[in-house]
Amino acid sequence: MTEPTYQRAPVSATTYPCGGCGARLEFAPGSTSMQCPYCGFRQEITAGDREIREIAYGDLATLPRKPVGSIGAYVFVCQRCAARTETNETASVCQFCGAPLVIDAAASGQIVPEGVLPFALDRAKVRDAMRTWVKSRWFAPSGLKKVSETESMKSTYVPHWTFDSQTVSDYRGQRGEHYWVTETYTDSEGKSQTRRVQKTRWYPAGGTVHRAFDDVLVPASGVLPVKKVDDLAPWPLQQAQPYQPEFLSGHYALRYDVEPENGFTEARGRMAPVIEQDCRHDIGGDEQRVSSVNTRHNDVTFKLMLLPVWIATFIYAGKNWQILVNGLTGEVHGERPWSRLKIALAVIAALIVIAVVVFFFTRHGGSSGGAGASSG
Repeated sequence: MTEPTYQRAPVSATTYPCGGCGARLEFAPGSTSMQCPYCGFRQEITAGDREIREIAYGDLATLPRKPVGSIGAYVFVCQRCAARTETNETASVCQFCGAPLVIDAAASGQIVPEGVLPFALDRAKVRDAMRTWVKSRWFAPSGLKKVSETESMKSTYVPHWTFDSQTVSDYRGQRGEHYWVTETYTDSEGKSQTRRVQKTRWYPAGGTVHRAFDDVLVPASGVLPVKKVDDLAPWPLQQAQPYQPEFLSGHYALRYDVEPENGFTEARGRMAPVIEQDCRHDIGGDEQRVSSVNTRHNDVTFKLMLLPVWIATFIYAGKNWQILVNGLTGEVHGERPWSRLKIALAVIAALIVIAVVVFFFTRHGGSSGGAGASSG
């Protein structure tokens, strides 16, 4: 088998010189401009006539791209100090002078992003969000509060595929309708009793449902755990801007390692439960059984979007722990250690409360019984 050829040749990496002091400009979260971290000079980012467009899924084969497995590390050449940085990211910083580096998306060998949700939270606001999150972790070690001061926070754009589809689904199933009957039974004392019992009559059902899906999101990178990235939703995609490399300056950006074909397979899986609920609603009745669903996807479109995530990593008890923060809404999700001492104290406290309650009711019940016997 022929080994794939990995791309190691230098690629164009853009930096943005400051018009005030000649340093470098970085995108300022919460704005539509780049700012110099030294002199404060600002430069607005203009999209011009660019728009976020949907790409027909049928046109996928015509797009200029390379298979994910055939693309090796990029070699960025810094325009500021001429140093070379090897990375798998499409936006990074020069490892020598710290200048922001953004790849020419057209030269990446991958599908060019259509849109980007710019960061709205800066480092200070992310620390605030993490402090709030830490305070809500009741059984976390006291030392966890230091996570808000971690220096390993990286503002990173995470690629996502979005898919639109006009679905038509034919289903087969059953509709259940409840009815009641009276049954006779013998109780524990041997007496004959009656009771009302619910039963269900089942009738065959079938039909067709339609559902239009818009912007079904699928993470396009496996670098971060998919479940944790999904937990950062919802994402206000209506605030997305047409892709401009300036939004990435001073931040990091992952390249996708999930091909759009695989992304659409995942998207169909995410649509399926919604379609099944449509089928159940269409069946009606008191209960539903869905035995088969055959879905056709029409007018499928997709696009690549970059979503903002702050990635924080801290070390506790010799282990790395990761926290993710939605760079737009401040939603926080991640790993955290558990305090055995706090859990043990909580269990002891709970046992004490239970013992007090049992003692109180036992004594109260005994006193009531004694009072009744005396009055008799």
